Amino acid sequence: MDERGAPVIGFRIVKRKPLPGWAKIVIPIAAIMVTLMLSAIPILIAGGHLWKSYYYLFYGALGTRFNLLETFVKASPLLMTGLAVAFAFRAKFWNIGAEGQLLAGALVATALGISLGGVPKPLVLPIVIVGGFLAGGLWASIPALLKTKLKVDDVVSTLLLNYVMVHIMGALLFGPLQQPGSSWPRSSAIIAAAEYPILMARSRFHLGIPLAFLAVLVVWFINKKTTFGYQSRAVGVNARAANFGGINSTRVILWTALISGGLAGLAGVGELCAIQRRLIMDISPGYGYSGIVIAMLGNLHPVGVLFSSLFFSVIIVGAQTMSRMTGVPTYIAEVIQGMALMVMLIFLLFTEYKIRWVRKK
Repeated sequence: MDERGAPVIGFRIVKRKPLPGWAKIVIPIAAIMVTLMLSAIPILIAGGHLWKSYYYLFYGALGTRFNLLETFVKASPLLMTGLAVAFAFRAKFWNIGAEGQLLAGALVATALGISLGGVPKPLVLPIVIVGGFLAGGLWASIPALLKTKLKVDDVVSTLLLNYVMVHIMGALLFGPLQQPGSSWPRSSAIIAAAEYPILMARSRFHLGIPLAFLAVLVVWFINKKTTFGYQSRAVGVNARAANFGGINSTRVILWTALISGGLAGLAGVGELCAIQRRLIMDISPGYGYSGIVIAMLGNLHPVGVLFSSLFFSVIIVGAQTMSRMTGVPTYIAEVIQGMALMVMLIFLLFTEYKIRWVRKK
């Protein structure tokens, strides 16, 4: 009661009961729908006609065969980096370094794609893919070792290694990997046998896209149907308790980092072997960082990550047409992406916890 004897009403936050499995897929979809409704606010502030803006946003991403296939092309690296981050976060390995791991994969794939001219052609692309996967995985293993052996904060180490990899790549592109006779920081083109095949005529729909969808199934299978998936969940919930239960949390974290970094490395392989066909400094416009938002929006579930990566791709690709036809600036796409993360975090807060009102006498 207060000084006058009146009851005081307060509240406390309590944890909810665990949600059913289907909710992990429904929640990201609901968050996407709410984000689309809220995106009307920045569109109107930017002076755009609301319904025209929505129309051209979706038409630009889905309205023609070419636009639809471009949306899948853009979704491929977003999906791979989203899966990479989600896989790591699930074990409480806070991998903020998918961008650097993507670059590591692209860098090693470039070196292999340039130098394997004497190898039988059917073997070249598999070697490049495996090399890119291992490069990303081994780069991610560095902060995992620092975390498990020296207790170094994985958020800081994974983030800082992004910048280390950028400088390594820059040094190589101005040095041994630089295209002969060029003053630009770019490599020579990879050999034809190292390129991803184009799967649909008059488009850029390449092999990396079905590989990204296959990765969704692989990650889901690992998470749900394997002993390692169970161990990863257990370490993510409580590493100390997992150790007492006979699970080697250090081994789990190291393997998690290897797989997570490998997935990000494959995103770099795809961008190199299908889109650029040579290494350049801006081979990634920040796919690794977008993967963090996509993983959170997807609730760390592989299917949720699939939907959220497609949503981001629609926004990114469609924003170009929307801007051209309505005058709304393209940076609205980044605003909508930020709104999506905020909406998802709010959804997660209220699905994990609830407010209980209490009356204090």
